Amino acid sequence: MEQSYADVNAKAVDRWVENGWEWGVPVTHEAFLAAKQGDWSVVLTPTKPVPKEWFPNLRGLDLLGLASGGGQQMPLFTAAGARCTVLDYSEKQLESERMVAEREGYDINIVRADMSKPLPFDDNSFDVIFHPVSNCYIREVEPVWRECFRILRPGGVLLCGLDNGLNYIFDDATESILTRKLPFDPLTDAALYEECMRDDVGVQFSHTFAEQVGGQLKAGLVLTDLFEDTNGSGNLHEFNIPTFVVTRAVKPR
Repeated sequence: MEQSYADVNAKAVDRWVENGWEWGVPVTHEAFLAAKQGDWSVVLTPTKPVPKEWFPNLRGLDLLGLASGGGQQMPLFTAAGARCTVLDYSEKQLESERMVAEREGYDINIVRADMSKPLPFDDNSFDVIFHPVSNCYIREVEPVWRECFRILRPGGVLLCGLDNGLNYIFDDATESILTRKLPFDPLTDAALYEECMRDDVGVQFSHTFAEQVGGQLKAGLVLTDLFEDTNGSGNLHEFNIPTFVVTRAVKPR
């Protein structure tokens, strides 16, 4: 049977982790200990930390890391007192979660699942959902927002890192020449699919602001804040051109 694009992406991430991918390097023991003393910081996009005031007091709360494996954020949230569940489709990212949990001696609920499918959780299960940039690896994002709304408790917080699409339209080598149209969808363009496979970037998709933020609103969430971020390196970054948006939304009580 032909592989789904989600399976292709999971195997790609596994390769990246094995090759030292920045977003697959687990936190150190020292960082975990510091977080237990209240000294922690996390990102949803390449460079700007999520404001601490965006988080409720995590002690005793149920937190879901949605496509957030890698042993980077869940250990810090656990150290801050949250009861953490992590969902990811990459085996290697989940292995890192298991490794850190065993090293530091805490429990975590680890779930391997494809976030483009209905999420395997009951209604009103979580107080916080932490969702780093990752829905660029799924074709339809609005179902994700509906699922987030469903599994959040009233008053719950959804924190997301979102790609705004600009990275897809420029020449990869120089980031200065417009080379592609939006939407970026390799499933409708065989040459683009082959390019993604050749460059080992996974099967990625651009999404509009209407899908990314408007989709959260349509799902019933209330946007409370947002900020923009850059790639952290490269030509677009040097010109301070935002390529990501970070949003904070809540489920009404």
